[in-house]
Amino acid sequence: MTLPLDPSAAAEGTFAATISALTAEAEGVRSMVLTRTDGGPMPVWQPGAHIDLVLANGIERQYSLCGDPADRSAWRVAVLREPESRGGSSYLHDEIEAGEMIGVRGPRNEFPLDRADRHLFIAGGIGITPLLPMIAELHAAGAEWRLVYGGRRRGSMAFLGELERYGDRVTIWPEDERGLIDLPGLLAEPVTGTHVYCCGPGVLIDAVEAQSAAWPHGTLHVERFRPKDGALSGPTTSFEVVLETSGLTLTVGADQSVADVVEAAGVDILTSCREGTCGTCETTVIEGIPDHRDSLLTEAEQAENDVMMICCSRSKSPRLVLDL
Repeated sequence: MTLPLDPSAAAEGTFAATISALTAEAEGVRSMVLTRTDGGPMPVWQPGAHIDLVLANGIERQYSLCGDPADRSAWRVAVLREPESRGGSSYLHDEIEAGEMIGVRGPRNEFPLDRADRHLFIAGGIGITPLLPMIAELHAAGAEWRLVYGGRRRGSMAFLGELERYGDRVTIWPEDERGLIDLPGLLAEPVTGTHVYCCGPGVLIDAVEAQSAAWPHGTLHVERFRPKDGALSGPTTSFEVVLETSGLTLTVGADQSVADVVEAAGVDILTSCREGTCGTCETTVIEGIPDHRDSLLTEAEQAENDVMMICCSRSKSPRLVLDL
């Protein structure tokens, strides 16, 4: 029995959606088809986008859209049952039923599909989800692409049936049959005109980043579902934050985040993951040097210091001025 959702109590930008279908896609993977409760069209999105699900138990989680962007009648996401669920995946697997209402916010796209001569996709487990619409778009356009899709075993790998239509462009790589994906073989030598897209467990993304270190800047694109190891660690001294638009000067304590302090001051902001992976709280920096602790911005983007994720990042300077 789930708790009723009260859309009026949800954050700005959240709308009510009805779960019109639930499907078991693999061991521990469940897809959900969402339609607007008011009967209207779903917002426009592009491959790589993700949304927030605002659950009646007070939890928010981010999931990649993995349906057809041209279909404005519905969205599809897929949820992996996490062995150490913090309440999101277990709720969506055990409590939610078709026909129920759920809060939805988005979409946002921090993992857009860039144009290139060729695309190499590397997926690990549930990381296949944001890549599905990318592949469909490129295939329809007659572009050159390849997918290597790894998982612990075939039975745990979702959407294998959908991928069959692409033939030998797709390489299925179950670990119990073939071992780990041969990343040195895929990435040892940069291929001119090729962009690499990777999504999956942190250990896979770390390995792909290491193997592609020699590739030209901007040709590797990754999306993480969890923070990088150690990303949230570091000194936690207090600092001052100035909200330029609101005219407030606030102190961020050693045990507080910028988001915590801004919210406590009554300034409306949007946050979701609270760990620097979703991009919801991205804020423009007017002055000061952020201490970036997100797992979303690239090193080059962090070095520019013109935006920061206020849910987790702090300050290297005594004072930050933000466009809030």
